[in-house]
Amino acid sequence: MNKTKQVICYQYPACGTCRNATKSLKAKGLDVQAVHIFDNPPGVSELKKLIADSGLDIKKWFNTSGEVYKEMKLKDKLPQMTDDEKIELLASNGRLIKRPVVTDGTKVTVGYKEEQYAEVWGD
Repeated sequence: MNKTKQVICYQYPACGTCRNATKSLKAKGLDVQAVHIFDNPPGVSELKKLIADSGLDIKKWFNTSGEVYKEMKLKDKLPQMTDDEKIELLASNGRLIKRPVVTDGTKVTVGYKEEQYAEVWGD
C-alpha cells in the first residue's frame, strides 16, 4: 500500500501564490498540511533546521516585497545582523518570511516556482 507523502506548507491563505503552490502540491498527490504562517510562524529551532535543509542563504528567506520588511528598513539593517539575529527576527514575525515554505522533514522549498516544485516535489 502506497502511503501518501505528507508535507507541511507554511502559507498565508489569502496569498494567491500560496494557493497556487498548494494546488500544485495536491496535484502531485501530496497530502498538504497547511500552517498559517502569520499565526504560527516556525520557531527559531525549526527555522534553523528549515534553513539548513533548504541550502539557501538566510537572506533568501526574507519576504523582501512585504510591507513589514520595508517598514523595518531591513534592506539596510540585515547586512549588519548575525545569522542568529536574522533567524530570531524571522521567527518573531511570519510576515517577514518569504512564502510559501514547504517541507517534508528533509527537503525544503521557499517561494513558489512550478519548475522547482516539479523537480523537488514531483514524482
